[in-house]
Amino acid sequence: MTKRDYYEVLGVSKTASADEIKKAFRKAAVKHHPDKEGGDEAKFKEINEAYEVLKDQQKRQRYDQFGHAGVGGGAGGGAGGNPFEGFNFNGQDVHFDFNGAGGFGDIFSQFFGGGAQQPYGPTRGRDVETSVTLTFEEAVFGKEEKLSMNLDDECSHCHGTTVEPGHSLKTCEACKGAGQQVRLMNTMFGQIQQAVTCETCKGKGKVPEVVCSVCRGKGTERRTVSVTVKIPAGIDDGATIRLRERGEAIGGGAKGDLYVHIRVKAHKKFTREGYLVLSEEHVDMVAAALGTEIDVETVDGTVTMKVPAGTQSGTDFKLSGHGVPHLRGEARGAHIVSIVVDTPTKLSKKQRDLLEQFDSAKKHSLFS
Repeated sequence: MTKRDYYEVLGVSKTASADEIKKAFRKAAVKHHPDKEGGDEAKFKEINEAYEVLKDQQKRQRYDQFGHAGVGGGAGGGAGGNPFEGFNFNGQDVHFDFNGAGGFGDIFSQFFGGGAQQPYGPTRGRDVETSVTLTFEEAVFGKEEKLSMNLDDECSHCHGTTVEPGHSLKTCEACKGAGQQVRLMNTMFGQIQQAVTCETCKGKGKVPEVVCSVCRGKGTERRTVSVTVKIPAGIDDGATIRLRERGEAIGGGAKGDLYVHIRVKAHKKFTREGYLVLSEEHVDMVAAALGTEIDVETVDGTVTMKVPAGTQSGTDFKLSGHGVPHLRGEARGAHIVSIVVDTPTKLSKKQRDLLEQFDSAKKHSLFS
């Protein structure tokens, strides 16, 4: 399906300023938020995609010059970036945009049965992926999440050695301890001599004198394992936490890694932009004209905010320190409150008379 023009999606002109684009995004995001009545998830995603490009000056320039092709067809970034870029939190790696990868190595592997020379010796256990869904507030303040997973863990009898306790490993007779065997392959280029992993010892060069009576030489047992994940304050939807060697075990080798993908539920009142929390507050036109104080809901609780006399609809107010904590520091972002001035649609006769008197007095003051 053809993508709509990003400027059209946000309802702004191609000459719109960064501030105009930001305000248009906030207005559209609030209107189409999927958790609100009349919301539209597809439009909400389209709005976010458009804003991710137009808020970035470099991406916007590429989009203006080349269209959707200039930004990879969307807001996800082009090739060449590091999809695992992130940081370390309490011994856990936190990454964003976690993607798999394939390339020339896969092609050669299919063609030559191995491609680049495979490492011999113990291999790693299988990596495991799972996901955790957080509320908006949990993502802001962080939490500890206890996961329960059914996976291959180290054998409790042989502790992963594959050998029956009281016995040891011996040199593999099939490969004479080399961990690999040489075989001839007939290819379109003629016969090729290829070194392959020994099927008997699986590349280890040694085999058990007596195989473990519990795991039968596998080195692992299937069991339910509990893992506690420390989720840092300020984490965002789409992040991935990597716990090294908390994946599945393998006999004679290191455990794989555990990847925990973070999903954050949408909030009915708040939206997030980086470390900013955004919300709207409605004020009637009389209170906006005369000035007032309102109670604003924040992630920290209710805060009283002053609305000065003469405040116009669309005016933003900043509540410092009530936003999202920075992942790599102690600072917090702000909470931005956008004021919506409500104009009454139905007036009593007395209200109409008062407004007409106000309008008349205003006109007389102009010409007196």
